[in-house]
Amino acid sequence: MSFNLVVPDLAESVVEATVSSWTKKVGDKVSAGEVVVVLETDKVSLEVTADADGVLESILAPEGADVAVGTVLGVVSSDVTIATPQSAPVPVSASTPVPPPMQTDGQKATPVAKRVATEHSIDINQVPATGAKVTKSDVQNFISGQNASVSAPKPVSAPAPIPAPKPQPTITMTQNGTGYRKEERVKMTRRRQTIAKRLIEAQSTAAMLTTFNEIDMSGVNALRAKRKDSFKEKYGVSLGFNAFFVKAVIGALKAFPQLNAEIQENEIVYKHYYDIGIAIGVSDGLVVPVLRDADRMSFAQIENQVKDYAKQAQDGSLSLDSLMGGTFTITNGGIFGSLMSTPILNPPQVGILGLHAIKDRPMVVNGEIVVRPMMYVALTYDHRIVDGREAVQFLVKVKDLIEDPEALLIEG
Repeated sequence: MSFNLVVPDLAESVVEATVSSWTKKVGDKVSAGEVVVVLETDKVSLEVTADADGVLESILAPEGADVAVGTVLGVVSSDVTIATPQSAPVPVSASTPVPPPMQTDGQKATPVAKRVATEHSIDINQVPATGAKVTKSDVQNFISGQNASVSAPKPVSAPAPIPAPKPQPTITMTQNGTGYRKEERVKMTRRRQTIAKRLIEAQSTAAMLTTFNEIDMSGVNALRAKRKDSFKEKYGVSLGFNAFFVKAVIGALKAFPQLNAEIQENEIVYKHYYDIGIAIGVSDGLVVPVLRDADRMSFAQIENQVKDYAKQAQDGSLSLDSLMGGTFTITNGGIFGSLMSTPILNPPQVGILGLHAIKDRPMVVNGEIVVRPMMYVALTYDHRIVDGREAVQFLVKVKDLIEDPEALLIEG
């Protein structure tokens, strides 16, 4: 009996992926739940696992191939019997507990759950399911409960994400008037291809315009200096700028809901929730994970979530769900040293706030020249549904809230 390895449903608006790497060769043994092939989408790397034990019979989609949802990637033959050495029977005394017989044909369970249960001589039918099927976590929790009075079991850690291999360049020699010159060609990653496509799409479908302002960061800096030690001690994360700007943006979106909307054909859809995307730069492009219901999150929750997203973005473990949706985006070129830029919209959103580096500059305050830490900010908006007046006022609202952190705590 054989079964196919197929491209699973990817995500909203994602219909194609690229075969990044095969972890097995034809003829290799595979185990149920083991990663066999890694796919690359424009958002994340996706691991395809085996449904049962067997041998990789064939590879139909080689590394570098573009594949659609439902495409058969390879075939695994499960008609393989792996012989195990026979051991002498062990006498059973009255004091020797007899392990329960293995029954895996009762309640539904995932292949990985069955394998873990088998490894620990657990009857899968005795494991309570937290969902429609018994999962690996259910089995692990069951084992932990059994062994709690004896010793704590070693936690079963999740396999480390497999990084996508870098595309290999093709070296060519081009002749011109001065002789031969060396060039190399590298295939664009799936993420870079999609970024290029979406940037062109944003510029061709939206009427983008950018307005600028500058923010005095003295108040936020003073609050951070006062609270940073106690904040980190209590919550285990540094008090950065993310939470301040997320809360300021939410306050401004409540005042100007046009920027928390999108266009669908001839209708404007106003969002009465605040899912704020945070742009994070990675080696081959940009990802924008989303803070769900950010208006309900505390400063500590925001800082912890952004920290987790940044780590996941670097090691390639971001989930597809974390990248879906979003009603407004914040991007920070300042961490790379940018002083001024015009961010591009993240369709179908109609607003994106660009943050920049903080620089000490001479400012006139109450008729006197003083040095203040200043940041330029930029708001790019879709002029089709956001007028210049609302865009300017939105950015002024963000400025006012950041410069007055007490008001930010109330309105954000």
